[in-house]
This record gives sequence, C-alpha cells and structure tokens, in this order.
Amino acid sequence: METSDFHPQIGHGGLKQTAGHNSNGYHNKTEMNGIASRQHRQESYEQAPMYVAVMTYVGFGIVTLFGYFRDFLRAVGLEKCHLAQERPEQKDFIPLYQDFENFYTRNLYMRVRDNWNRPICSLPGPVFDVMERVSDDYNWTFRFTGKTLHNVINMGSYNYLGFAENNEDFLKTVADKALQYGTGVCSTRQEMGNLSIHEELEELVANFLGVESSMTFGMGFATNSMNIPALVGKGCLILSDELNHTSLVLGARLSGATIRVFKHNNMHSLEKMLKEAVCSGQPRTHRPWKKILIMVEGIYSMEGSVVRLPEIVALKKKYKAYLYLDEAHSIGAVGPSGKGVTELFNVNPTDVDVMMGTFTKSFGASGGYLAGKKELVDYLRSHSHSAVYASAMSPPVAEQIIRAMKCIMGKDGSTEGIRRVRQLAENTRYFRARLKEMGFIIYGNDDSPVVPILLYMPGKVVAFAREMLRRKIGVVVVGFPATPISEARARFCLSAAHTRDMLNQVLRHLNEVGDDLCLKFSRRKYASPPDLCEYTDFELDS
Repeated sequence: METSDFHPQIGHGGLKQTAGHNSNGYHNKTEMNGIASRQHRQESYEQAPMYVAVMTYVGFGIVTLFGYFRDFLRAVGLEKCHLAQERPEQKDFIPLYQDFENFYTRNLYMRVRDNWNRPICSLPGPVFDVMERVSDDYNWTFRFTGKTLHNVINMGSYNYLGFAENNEDFLKTVADKALQYGTGVCSTRQEMGNLSIHEELEELVANFLGVESSMTFGMGFATNSMNIPALVGKGCLILSDELNHTSLVLGARLSGATIRVFKHNNMHSLEKMLKEAVCSGQPRTHRPWKKILIMVEGIYSMEGSVVRLPEIVALKKKYKAYLYLDEAHSIGAVGPSGKGVTELFNVNPTDVDVMMGTFTKSFGASGGYLAGKKELVDYLRSHSHSAVYASAMSPPVAEQIIRAMKCIMGKDGSTEGIRRVRQLAENTRYFRARLKEMGFIIYGNDDSPVVPILLYMPGKVVAFAREMLRRKIGVVVVGFPATPISEARARFCLSAAHTRDMLNQVLRHLNEVGDDLCLKFSRRKYASPPDLCEYTDFELDS
C-alpha cells in the first residue's frame, strides 16, 4: 500500500499480521470466545411488543397533525408565532429561515422544552438544587419563581467516580495550583502555554493507560473533531460504528476521508467492509487506501453498550487497519482498576493505535487526551489543530485531573480510588438487576454505568420526566432525533457517590411511576437477585 501521510511508525507497514487467523475472521475462532463473547452475551436489547411500536408512531402522527393545524392558525393570524421570521421587505431575498426545518422545533419540542436545560444552582454531585421556573406561554419563555428544589437526586450527570465534589480536603492541591499558576494560560501549548503541570499530567496519563506517550487538550469534543483530520485525509477510509458520538462524526467529515458506516457492534458487518476495502480499494481507480481507520467507542452513551474490543483488534490486525478507540465514557468507569475497556477485556493497550478519552466524566474536570506510540503523539503536537490553535488547559483543571488519577491509581497513599471504582461497579449491577426485576426494558451491558430505560411513546417521555422531578429525582430523557423515532428513553448514569439508600429511593419511585404510566414493557422474567454486599462497609487491602 502507499505510505501514510503522517509518521511512518503508524503507517500500514508498521503493523504485522497476526498468525493463526483463518479466512473467516476472529469471530469464528473457538479459542477466542472467552471474555469477549461472555461480555457480549451480557448485553440486553429486548424488543417491545408490537402494540408499543404502533402506539409510538400513532403518537407522533397525532402531534404532527396538530402541528400542521397550529401552523394553519398562525398563517391566518389566529395564533401568535414566536419564532424568528423573515421581514416583509426581505420577502424576495433568499430565506434565512426554512419554515419546514423548524416545524419540529416550534410544534413538538417547544411544548416539552421544560424538561431540558433546567438551571442547577449547586454542586452537581449525587444531589443538587434546581431553580424552579414556570412558563406563561407554553414554554416559549420561562420565568423564575424564586423557589428552589433542594436535594434532588442526580441520576443524569456523568459523575461516575464522584470526583465532582467540593470537599476542601480533597481540593486543597487544586486551590494551591490556582494560587501558583492562576486560572488561565492565555496562550497555546506551542507558544507560552506549555506549563510543567501539563507535562506532568501527560506523563501520568501515559503511565495510567500503559502506553508510551500522551497529549492532553482543553476540550473533550475538540479532542475528536480537531485531531481526526490530522490523522486521515483524502485517499483514506474511515469505518465508523453507526452509533458513534457526534464529535467522531464531525471529525471524520472534516478530514475529507471516505466514510463508511458499519452496524453497531456487528463484527460481520465490519469484516465485510474491511474485506471489500482491501480487495476493491478506492472507487474508480481501485488504488489501495492510504489508511483504513476503524473508529469505535468504549461505552456508547445512548445505548449503554460496550465495544467488542478483542474481536475488533483481531480484525484490525488481520486486515492491517488502524483502530481509534474513544473511551470518553469507559475510562475510569469500567475495568477492575478503572483503566477502561482494554483492562475489562484484558487487551494489550499497544494493540490500540489511537487511544482517546475525556476528563469530563470519571475525573470531574474538563478536556481530553490522545495516547499511543511516542511517534504518534510527537506528530500530533505539530499537526493537531487543537495543539496549534487552542488555548492550553487551565492549570487548576490539570491539577484536578492529576489528583483524581493519582487517587484511582493509589498513588495518593490511600485506597479511596479503588473503593470508588468498585462502588461504581456494585451500584451499576445492583441498579440494572432491580430494573430488570421490575419489568423495565433496559439497554446495554451489565458492566455499563449508562442505563437507558426505554419509554417509547412521546407523551410518556414528557410525563415521566415531569413526574420524576416532582419526586425530586433529576433524570435525562432523550427522544427523536437524538434516538430512533421509536426508541425514546430515559438515560440514567450511575455514580460511586450514590449511596444504597439513594438508589433504593430512586428505584421505589421508578417502580411507582412505571406502574402509573404503564412503562414496564418487558416480557422476560428475571429471578430476584440476592442482596449485594455494601462496598462501603469493607476494608480494602493496602
């Protein structure tokens, strides 16, 4: 194949094909069924009864019809239109606002907008305070009442290990760094913004992940969207999971590479595309692709599913492709010591060409990282848009990441970090088991702290969110277009900071609301699990 257009150490020629793979690929090898197959079997994707799907489409049909009726009332002047419109003197200009494109926003979303963007006025820890607001014009505008809902249980934040905290003893080093460096750098890493704390953080991240080198960035979204174009370009092929995050999708589109999408976690679909790419090459010319990059996530944030990493690594080696692994939701959250899906599946981190993750979730901070071979990182330092143009990470934020990571690794002299990792795993299994027992349809892997509960019907999504807030439980509800039109859901995120009493309180209210709104669609029968041990009550070996 042609040489790659970035450092040859990660070019196609740098990968050696692993012996022992037959023509059918990894997923047909009996000796490789181990952990990967067991993990995949733990994932649940139960289909709802047919009547639920029918009623979901009927519900959307009804609100769409009423939307057209309301548009008619606005057109004849019987109802006020609150959205931006073209001025009469500009009627002959090219329109800035496409009427049909705003149909969903003005007729569906506006009626339920009170369930999103709720103003929080406290630390977003296991509980938070919410400012009460009301609308006098059907959610077009809001006004605050001056009241506050206190101690709302937070089931929506990505605070997996509970590091979104304000304990002054834990945050003393962060305060010290703010006094030493200030809060902002006001320069890029390549100019005056490369501080010693940034280099300390990158060395720690590489050590934590078990790779040669790493590079950190101030924004998690930009870690994907601004760095993928530096890795691939025209003449390259990206094979992307159909449920990849928007940041991955945007980065792939900005790169100019050819993009092909394979079915979610489907190894047959991925291998078929790999085989076709290797055999056929580029369209029309049939020249070999400069690079073939497989892009996947560790944990998929809307499904709660875990990547089938060992199988993807084997396919990558077999077809001499590269692997880009986004561990935004999995780093710190899974694995015996919180090192992500590579540890969960006992995969050598060096088998992943580009390891990406964010500090916004398990570490209670902001920013992201890319890690791998030293040659890769050195190349990105001079070619990454985020490295060249973006301001360097705030020093107190860097110290918060260092503090959290040292805690997870046990380098702070305590067992608090590993206790939190185990507590999160315990909370995850307990919460998922109880939901299944109650009869809810939930998606994802048993080890995933992201727990989607399927609600399906648009009316029930709205009623569920409002009722849960009334019971002082903050939840995130998601619907079309963020999910398929027939799979609206509530997404719960577990945290090590959640106590068993908090979880039991949430489960009790979920059971009641599930009965009241008829949300228990599961037809499977689950045995009642035994009481799981409290990880807060045992002592860890030092």
